[in-house]
Amino acid sequence: MIGVTHIPVLCEEVIQNLVSAEYSLFVDATVGGGGHAHHILERHKDIRLIGLDVDEGALNIAQEVLKGYSERVKLVRGNFKDLKEILNGMGVFSFDGILFDLGLSMYQLMGKRGFSFNDDCLPDMRMDDRAELTAYDVVNTYRYDVLQKIISEYGEEERAHKIARAIVDERKKRPIATSKELADIILKAKRRRGKIHPATKTFQAIRMEVNGETKNLRTGVNDAIDMLNGRGRIGVISFHSLEDRTIKEIFKTSAMVSVITKKPIRPERGEIRNNPSSRSAKLRIAEKN
Repeated sequence: MIGVTHIPVLCEEVIQNLVSAEYSLFVDATVGGGGHAHHILERHKDIRLIGLDVDEGALNIAQEVLKGYSERVKLVRGNFKDLKEILNGMGVFSFDGILFDLGLSMYQLMGKRGFSFNDDCLPDMRMDDRAELTAYDVVNTYRYDVLQKIISEYGEEERAHKIARAIVDERKKRPIATSKELADIILKAKRRRGKIHPATKTFQAIRMEVNGETKNLRTGVNDAIDMLNGRGRIGVISFHSLEDRTIKEIFKTSAMVSVITKKPIRPERGEIRNNPSSRSAKLRIAEKN
């Protein structure tokens, strides 16, 4: 997947609002293919950066992208829910700034791992291939009521009951074996198309369940706030309203930070035109008191 280009979302906004020339250590909690990290290191010659990611394939790409900055970069395979444990194990107990980019990368979408509606392969959706639970397990073994709740809460899908029922009915005939089959089942259940693919919200919900994203996000962000140095900043790029509300609530209720972005920073029209996947991105930033 080295030939695939992933465009980092809100990159200039991150550089301008989250990173300071006074920083000495920055953490990219979701380094992915190294897009944001590359621009941060390029712009700030004295910053050291630690990049975390659970996706081994993405880390391999980041290693290549960031090879020109190898003396200032340390890449680690790990989930940001274990941020404090990982960094403490490296002898790092505080840092000056941190970024969480919660979106899927092009490497994941094009990697035949079940994230895409068109993947004619096992519905996997694990960001960390060492984890046990897969999307195949969710769609083929979860009870109707549990499926319905996941699709409704994580996907904010109005037709969650119809989709969950359709999934359960189909798997009675035979297991749902590919992501494309799953997408087709959802399409039939919704019976209409809109600006986004009808399966988008359900795929999002199943992916969040597989990867424990909501719980992990709370843990990782709260630990990051705790480890931030004074006047250090934390930024989170989210792509759907549940994540955005979670971050807004954490920042607002934490006594340790002040909110910098009263309203989230959104992509400019030019960025959306050049990178349509950025259209739903929201960047929220808070500063350690």
